[in-house]
Amino acid sequence: MVVVFDPQIAGISGDMLLCALVDLGADKNKIITGIKKSEKFLSNSTIKKIDFGKIQKHGVQALQLVLDIDEDVHERKGSEIKQAILNSCKEIQLSEKATLFAKSCIDTLISAESKIHGIPEDSVHFHEASSIDTLVDIVGISIALEDLAIFDEKIICLPVAVGGGSVSFSHGTMSNPASAILEIFKNSNLIIKGNDANEELTTPTGACILVNLTQESVKYYPSVKVESIGYGAGQKDFESFSNVLKIIRGSDNGFTVDSVKILETNVDDVSGEILGNLIEKIMAKGARDVSIYHGITKKGRPTNLVSVICTDDLLDDIVDTLVLETGTLGVRISDSSRFIVPRTNHNVSINLSGTSFLVNYKKSSFKGKTDFKIEFDDLKKISNAVDKSIKETEAFLRKEIEKLETKNDSS
Repeated sequence: MVVVFDPQIAGISGDMLLCALVDLGADKNKIITGIKKSEKFLSNSTIKKIDFGKIQKHGVQALQLVLDIDEDVHERKGSEIKQAILNSCKEIQLSEKATLFAKSCIDTLISAESKIHGIPEDSVHFHEASSIDTLVDIVGISIALEDLAIFDEKIICLPVAVGGGSVSFSHGTMSNPASAILEIFKNSNLIIKGNDANEELTTPTGACILVNLTQESVKYYPSVKVESIGYGAGQKDFESFSNVLKIIRGSDNGFTVDSVKILETNVDDVSGEILGNLIEKIMAKGARDVSIYHGITKKGRPTNLVSVICTDDLLDDIVDTLVLETGTLGVRISDSSRFIVPRTNHNVSINLSGTSFLVNYKKSSFKGKTDFKIEFDDLKKISNAVDKSIKETEAFLRKEIEKLETKNDSS
């Protein structure tokens, strides 16, 4: 199963996510009961009413949180809210996994504030997040995720809309996204993007919940058979779009999905030796793959198309290498999503011709069928050491690995 979070238009907040999970099928009565048990752990805050109601947002029917609270609190220590969340998890007997998730969410929020203001974490005070809303969101979402058994599923996220313009809060006015949002998303694999909403679309609570749920980001919807959809409405209304977070749950095709960069350049004035050296240099820098294709370009000129697959973080370094090594005057760059058959790395010690060799291999499994591939560098090294052909060496090693795999499966 796979769960897809779609915050690419309206962003994400804690209440939007909670509502989307309830709309997806989480037991709302269990959530409400759990939240009501939690309010006693946060002083000077009373929940007068909590429910979930259907609402139309620009023609989209979604679930919205109805929360009426009575509190007169302008700031709270982060540690106070954290303790209230931990006490709540214990009171409602959340699982260890759900409790750890809830703790991680509030820890992320506290850590972000600590780094922004340059103060110890135990000195952090919340202003906007001081309300019982924060407890409601984190505890409620933890209950919902556990109820839907989503913790055990693959979760991926589309680009997160953060809005634009400026935001005003306790520390004044600053450009949007605010520092807390940027700090929370920093070093995560999730992608954020602005738009012309001129409003904050992603809240710090929503952001910290998201980064603790998944680090797997995609730019486009993966291949998935949709089985259920949850729509969670935010409190604001916008003229040009529905302020709704979508969550899609379904079955995937067994592939892992990631996003890579494709770099391409045509070179027609470099030797084969330079191209061979180029492949080695680029692979040594961490590229996923390098290919060179022969072709014909304008005026019948023969050319070599160099194509490189790499990740975002290696882009600049590999572009520099392409330019410096080939003298090319331009490199084309495009984004591409990949479907990857799940695989695992293994190694085993095998005796051949009286010598023990460590053999590394990759094992893949798809639709009930398994296969493995021995690392070519190992094949080459072992075949040279025993003075046998690579083909003969591979046949022997495969038989030995198959015996060990069969033995492991039966034990």
